[in-house]
Amino acid sequence: MPINLGNKQIVLTGGSGFLGSHIKERLIEHGAKPQRIFIPRSRHLDLRNREDCRRLMNIKQPDIVIHAAGFVGGIGLNREQPAKMTYDNLIMGVELIEASYRARVEKLVVIGTICSYPKLTPVPFKEDNLWNGYPEETNAPYGLAKKMLLVQGQAYRQQYGLNFIYLLPVNLYGPGDNFNPESSHVIPALIKKVADAKRLNQGHLELWGTGNASREFLYVEDAAEAIVLATQNYDGAEPVNIGAGFEITIRELAHKICKIMDFNGTMNWNHTKPDGQPRRCLDVSRAEKEFGFKAKTNFEEGLRKTIDWYMRQNQKTA
Repeated sequence: MPINLGNKQIVLTGGSGFLGSHIKERLIEHGAKPQRIFIPRSRHLDLRNREDCRRLMNIKQPDIVIHAAGFVGGIGLNREQPAKMTYDNLIMGVELIEASYRARVEKLVVIGTICSYPKLTPVPFKEDNLWNGYPEETNAPYGLAKKMLLVQGQAYRQQYGLNFIYLLPVNLYGPGDNFNPESSHVIPALIKKVADAKRLNQGHLELWGTGNASREFLYVEDAAEAIVLATQNYDGAEPVNIGAGFEITIRELAHKICKIMDFNGTMNWNHTKPDGQPRRCLDVSRAEKEFGFKAKTNFEEGLRKTIDWYMRQNQKTA
Protein backbone atom coordinates (compact mmCIF):
# COMPACT_ATOMS: atom_id res chain seq x y z
CA MET A 1 0.00 0.00 0.00
CA PRO A 2 1.26 3.53 -0.74
CA ILE A 3 2.40 5.54 2.26
CA ASN A 4 -0.30 7.90 3.48
CA LEU A 5 1.51 11.23 3.62
CA GLY A 6 -1.30 12.94 5.52
CA ASN A 7 -0.19 11.65 8.89
CA LYS A 8 3.57 11.88 8.36
CA GLN A 9 6.11 14.33 9.71
CA ILE A 10 8.49 15.10 6.82
CA VAL A 11 11.93 16.70 6.71
CA LEU A 12 12.81 17.95 3.23
CA THR A 13 16.41 19.14 2.88
CA GLY A 14 16.96 21.55 0.03
CA GLY A 15 13.27 22.32 0.14
CA SER A 16 13.74 25.99 -0.68
CA GLY A 17 15.82 25.22 -3.78
CA PHE A 18 14.93 24.64 -7.42
CA LEU A 19 13.96 20.96 -7.16
CA GLY A 20 13.06 21.02 -3.47
CA SER A 21 10.40 23.70 -3.80
CA HIS A 22 8.63 21.58 -6.42
CA ILE A 23 8.93 18.46 -4.24
CA LYS A 24 7.17 20.35 -1.46
CA GLU A 25 4.32 21.30 -3.79
CA ARG A 26 3.93 17.70 -4.95
CA LEU A 27 4.00 16.36 -1.39
CA ILE A 28 1.08 18.63 -0.54
CA GLU A 29 -0.79 17.61 -3.68
CA HIS A 30 -0.34 13.98 -2.61
CA GLY A 31 -1.84 14.65 0.82
CA ALA A 32 1.00 15.87 3.04
CA LYS A 33 0.09 18.58 5.52
CA PRO A 34 2.05 21.82 4.86
CA GLN A 35 2.57 22.39 8.57
CA ARG A 36 4.17 18.94 8.87
CA ILE A 37 6.81 19.55 6.20
CA PHE A 38 9.97 21.03 7.70
CA ILE A 39 12.66 22.58 5.50
CA PRO A 40 15.98 23.11 7.34
CA ARG A 41 17.82 26.28 6.32
CA SER A 42 21.60 26.47 6.25
CA ARG A 43 21.70 29.64 8.35
CA HIS A 44 20.15 27.67 11.22
CA LEU A 45 21.32 24.09 10.61
CA ASP A 46 24.55 23.00 8.91
CA LEU A 47 23.86 19.53 7.54
CA ARG A 48 27.61 18.89 7.38
CA ASN A 49 27.65 19.07 11.16
CA ARG A 50 26.84 15.89 13.07
CA GLU A 51 25.30 17.63 16.06
CA ASP A 52 23.08 19.80 13.85
CA CYS A 53 21.78 16.72 12.04
CA ARG A 54 21.03 14.95 15.30
CA ARG A 55 19.39 18.06 16.70
CA LEU A 56 17.20 18.26 13.60
CA MET A 57 16.02 14.69 14.12
CA ASN A 58 15.48 15.12 17.85
CA ILE A 59 13.41 18.27 17.47
CA LYS A 60 11.35 17.36 14.40
CA GLN A 61 11.14 13.56 14.92
CA PRO A 62 10.39 12.92 11.23
CA ASP A 63 8.74 9.84 9.83
CA ILE A 64 10.17 10.57 6.38
CA VAL A 65 13.37 12.34 5.35
CA ILE A 66 13.88 13.42 1.74
CA HIS A 67 17.44 14.58 1.10
CA ALA A 68 17.44 16.93 -1.89
CA ALA A 69 20.04 19.40 -0.63
CA GLY A 70 23.39 19.68 -2.37
CA PHE A 71 26.12 21.90 -3.71
CA VAL A 72 25.56 21.71 -7.46
CA GLY A 73 26.39 23.53 -10.68
CA GLY A 74 27.51 23.22 -14.27
CA ILE A 75 30.84 22.14 -15.73
CA GLY A 76 32.49 25.46 -14.88
CA LEU A 77 31.66 25.27 -11.18
CA ASN A 78 32.66 21.59 -11.04
CA ARG A 79 36.08 22.47 -12.46
CA GLU A 80 36.59 25.46 -10.17
CA GLN A 81 35.48 23.92 -6.86
CA PRO A 82 35.95 20.12 -6.99
CA ALA A 83 37.01 19.91 -3.34
CA LYS A 84 33.90 21.73 -2.11
CA MET A 85 31.78 19.58 -4.44
CA THR A 86 33.23 16.47 -2.83
CA TYR A 87 33.18 17.56 0.80
CA ASP A 88 29.81 19.29 1.00
CA ASN A 89 27.84 16.64 -0.86
CA LEU A 90 29.54 13.68 0.79
CA ILE A 91 29.48 14.91 4.38
CA MET A 92 25.91 16.22 4.23
CA GLY A 93 24.70 12.84 3.08
CA VAL A 94 26.88 10.81 5.43
CA GLU A 95 25.73 12.70 8.52
CA LEU A 96 22.09 12.80 7.48
CA ILE A 97 21.96 9.04 6.83
CA GLU A 98 23.57 8.33 10.21
CA ALA A 99 21.20 10.71 11.99
CA SER A 100 18.18 9.24 10.20
CA TYR A 101 19.16 5.74 11.27
CA ARG A 102 19.65 6.82 14.89
CA ALA A 103 16.27 8.59 14.86
CA ARG A 104 14.61 5.44 13.47
CA VAL A 105 12.95 7.27 10.61
CA GLU A 106 10.35 5.26 8.74
CA LYS A 107 11.83 6.10 5.33
CA LEU A 108 14.86 7.93 3.94
CA VAL A 109 14.89 9.11 0.32
CA VAL A 110 18.25 10.28 -1.06
CA ILE A 111 18.48 12.13 -4.37
CA GLY A 112 21.61 11.15 -6.29
CA THR A 113 22.85 12.37 -9.66
CA ILE A 114 23.30 11.25 -13.25
CA CYS A 115 26.92 12.40 -12.88
CA SER A 116 27.64 9.20 -10.93
CA TYR A 117 27.50 7.07 -14.08
CA PRO A 118 30.74 6.04 -15.81
CA LYS A 119 31.97 8.32 -18.58
CA LEU A 120 31.46 5.70 -21.30
CA THR A 121 28.25 4.07 -20.11
CA PRO A 122 26.30 2.29 -22.89
CA VAL A 123 23.21 4.26 -23.93
CA PRO A 124 20.58 4.13 -22.56
CA PHE A 125 22.09 4.11 -19.07
CA LYS A 126 20.82 1.17 -17.02
CA GLU A 127 21.08 1.19 -13.24
CA ASP A 128 23.10 -2.05 -13.40
CA ASN A 129 25.88 -0.17 -15.24
CA LEU A 130 26.45 2.32 -12.44
CA TRP A 131 29.67 0.65 -11.25
CA ASN A 132 31.21 -0.24 -14.62
CA GLY A 133 33.76 2.58 -14.80
CA TYR A 134 34.92 6.01 -13.63
CA PRO A 135 32.71 9.10 -14.07
CA GLU A 136 33.49 11.84 -16.57
CA GLU A 137 36.43 13.75 -15.13
CA THR A 138 34.87 17.22 -14.71
CA ASN A 139 31.92 15.75 -12.78
CA ALA A 140 33.73 12.95 -10.95
CA PRO A 141 34.18 14.60 -7.52
CA TYR A 142 30.48 15.45 -7.35
CA GLY A 143 29.31 12.19 -8.90
CA LEU A 144 31.46 9.98 -6.67
CA ALA A 145 30.47 11.89 -3.51
CA LYS A 146 26.82 11.29 -4.32
CA LYS A 147 27.42 7.65 -5.29
CA MET A 148 29.06 6.93 -1.95
CA LEU A 149 25.71 7.73 -0.34
CA LEU A 150 24.20 4.81 -2.25
CA VAL A 151 26.84 2.52 -0.74
CA GLN A 152 26.22 3.88 2.74
CA GLY A 153 22.45 3.66 2.45
CA GLN A 154 22.55 0.08 1.21
CA ALA A 155 24.94 -0.84 4.02
CA TYR A 156 22.61 0.72 6.61
CA ARG A 157 19.69 -1.13 5.03
CA GLN A 158 21.60 -4.41 5.29
CA GLN A 159 22.93 -3.97 8.83
CA TYR A 160 20.28 -1.83 10.49
CA GLY A 161 17.14 -2.34 8.41
CA LEU A 162 16.96 1.33 7.39
CA ASN A 163 14.29 1.82 4.73
CA PHE A 164 16.55 3.75 2.35
CA ILE A 165 15.88 4.43 -1.33
CA TYR A 166 18.13 6.14 -3.86
CA LEU A 167 16.99 8.01 -6.97
CA LEU A 168 19.08 9.14 -9.95
CA PRO A 169 17.51 12.13 -11.70
CA VAL A 170 18.81 13.27 -15.06
CA ASN A 171 19.56 16.95 -15.88
CA LEU A 172 16.62 19.07 -14.71
CA TYR A 173 15.25 22.32 -16.09
CA GLY A 174 12.22 24.55 -15.66
CA PRO A 175 10.94 27.81 -14.15
CA GLY A 176 12.95 28.86 -11.11
CA ASP A 177 16.19 27.32 -12.39
CA ASN A 178 19.59 28.84 -11.62
CA PHE A 179 20.52 31.34 -14.35
CA ASN A 180 23.76 32.56 -12.75
CA PRO A 181 26.40 32.15 -15.50
CA GLU A 182 29.02 31.21 -12.90
CA SER A 183 27.14 28.09 -11.77
CA SER A 184 24.20 27.34 -14.07
CA HIS A 185 23.59 24.20 -16.09
CA VAL A 186 23.33 24.14 -19.86
CA ILE A 187 19.66 25.07 -20.50
CA PRO A 188 19.53 28.19 -18.30
CA ALA A 189 23.03 29.14 -19.50
CA LEU A 190 21.92 28.99 -23.15
CA ILE A 191 18.68 30.88 -22.48
CA LYS A 192 20.58 33.67 -20.74
CA LYS A 193 23.19 33.85 -23.54
CA VAL A 194 20.48 34.20 -26.18
CA ALA A 195 18.53 36.77 -24.14
CA ASP A 196 21.69 38.82 -23.53
CA ALA A 197 22.69 38.66 -27.21
CA LYS A 198 19.26 39.95 -28.25
CA ARG A 199 19.30 42.70 -25.64
CA LEU A 200 22.76 43.86 -26.75
CA ASN A 201 22.01 43.41 -30.47
CA GLN A 202 24.84 40.92 -30.86
CA GLY A 203 24.78 38.69 -33.91
CA HIS A 204 26.57 35.71 -32.43
CA LEU A 205 26.80 33.41 -29.41
CA GLU A 206 29.97 32.12 -27.73
CA LEU A 207 29.32 28.52 -26.67
CA TRP A 208 31.37 25.89 -24.85
CA GLY A 209 32.67 22.70 -26.44
CA THR A 210 31.85 21.16 -29.79
CA GLY A 211 28.09 20.89 -29.39
CA ASN A 212 28.30 17.17 -30.15
CA ALA A 213 27.73 15.87 -26.62
CA SER A 214 24.19 14.72 -25.90
CA ARG A 215 22.03 15.17 -22.84
CA GLU A 216 18.66 14.10 -21.54
CA PHE A 217 16.49 16.66 -19.76
CA LEU A 218 13.58 16.28 -17.37
CA TYR A 219 11.13 19.05 -16.50
CA VAL A 220 11.45 19.84 -12.81
CA GLU A 221 7.75 19.30 -12.03
CA ASP A 222 7.96 15.81 -13.51
CA ALA A 223 11.07 15.08 -11.41
CA ALA A 224 9.28 16.19 -8.25
CA GLU A 225 6.32 13.96 -9.10
CA ALA A 226 8.65 10.98 -9.55
CA ILE A 227 10.32 11.58 -6.19
CA VAL A 228 7.00 11.75 -4.35
CA LEU A 229 5.70 8.63 -6.11
CA ALA A 230 8.87 6.79 -5.10
CA THR A 231 8.55 8.06 -1.54
CA GLN A 232 5.06 6.63 -1.35
CA ASN A 233 5.47 3.42 -3.31
CA TYR A 234 9.08 2.21 -3.61
CA ASP A 235 10.99 0.33 -0.92
CA GLY A 236 13.66 -1.42 -2.98
CA ALA A 237 17.39 -1.51 -2.31
CA GLU A 238 18.39 -0.83 -5.92
CA PRO A 239 18.83 2.71 -7.32
CA VAL A 240 16.24 4.02 -9.79
CA ASN A 241 16.76 6.31 -12.78
CA ILE A 242 14.44 9.31 -13.02
CA GLY A 243 14.28 10.73 -16.54
CA ALA A 244 12.34 11.30 -19.73
CA GLY A 245 14.03 8.63 -21.86
CA PHE A 246 15.34 10.76 -24.77
CA GLU A 247 18.55 12.54 -25.73
CA ILE A 248 19.42 15.66 -27.69
CA THR A 249 22.83 17.05 -28.66
CA ILE A 250 23.88 20.38 -27.19
CA ARG A 251 24.07 21.77 -30.73
CA GLU A 252 20.47 20.73 -31.42
CA LEU A 253 19.43 22.15 -28.07
CA ALA A 254 21.05 25.49 -28.85
CA HIS A 255 19.26 25.65 -32.22
CA LYS A 256 15.95 24.82 -30.56
CA ILE A 257 16.32 27.55 -27.94
CA CYS A 258 17.37 30.08 -30.61
CA LYS A 259 14.32 29.20 -32.67
CA ILE A 260 11.92 29.56 -29.73
CA MET A 261 13.53 32.88 -28.76
CA ASP A 262 13.62 34.12 -32.37
CA PHE A 263 17.39 34.59 -32.49
CA ASN A 264 19.02 34.20 -35.92
CA GLY A 265 22.66 34.89 -35.10
CA THR A 266 25.65 32.59 -35.55
CA MET A 267 27.04 30.14 -33.00
CA ASN A 268 30.76 30.12 -32.26
CA TRP A 269 31.77 26.87 -30.55
CA ASN A 270 34.88 27.11 -28.36
CA HIS A 271 36.54 23.71 -28.75
CA THR A 272 39.05 24.47 -26.00
CA LYS A 273 36.21 24.17 -23.46
CA PRO A 274 35.08 20.71 -22.29
CA ASP A 275 32.00 18.90 -23.56
CA GLY A 276 31.61 16.90 -20.37
CA GLN A 277 30.20 13.39 -20.64
CA PRO A 278 29.89 12.35 -24.33
CA ARG A 279 26.30 11.08 -24.08
CA ARG A 280 23.54 10.92 -21.49
CA CYS A 281 20.27 9.09 -21.87
CA LEU A 282 18.55 6.92 -19.28
CA ASP A 283 16.71 3.66 -19.33
CA VAL A 284 13.65 4.70 -17.32
CA SER A 285 11.81 1.39 -17.31
CA ARG A 286 12.50 0.60 -13.63
CA ALA A 287 10.75 3.78 -12.43
CA GLU A 288 7.66 2.99 -14.50
CA LYS A 289 7.62 -0.62 -13.31
CA GLU A 290 8.26 0.05 -9.62
CA PHE A 291 6.16 3.15 -8.95
CA GLY A 292 4.37 4.06 -12.16
CA PHE A 293 6.35 7.14 -13.12
CA LYS A 294 6.48 8.35 -16.71
CA ALA A 295 7.46 11.89 -17.71
CA LYS A 296 4.53 13.93 -19.02
CA THR A 297 5.92 17.30 -20.10
CA ASN A 298 6.80 17.70 -23.78
CA PHE A 299 10.36 19.00 -24.08
CA GLU A 300 9.59 21.98 -26.30
CA GLU A 301 6.63 22.90 -24.09
CA GLY A 302 8.90 22.76 -21.04
CA LEU A 303 11.51 24.92 -22.77
CA ARG A 304 8.89 27.54 -23.64
CA LYS A 305 7.67 27.67 -20.04
CA THR A 306 11.23 28.05 -18.80
CA ILE A 307 12.05 30.79 -21.31
CA ASP A 308 8.80 32.64 -20.57
CA TRP A 309 9.53 32.52 -16.84
CA TYR A 310 13.05 33.88 -17.32
CA MET A 311 11.91 36.69 -19.60
CA ARG A 312 9.23 37.72 -17.08
CA GLN A 313 11.86 37.84 -14.33
CA ASN A 314 14.04 40.01 -16.54
CA GLN A 315 11.18 42.44 -17.13
CA LYS A 316 10.59 42.74 -13.39
CA THR A 317 14.22 43.66 -12.72
CA ALA A 318 14.69 45.89 -15.79
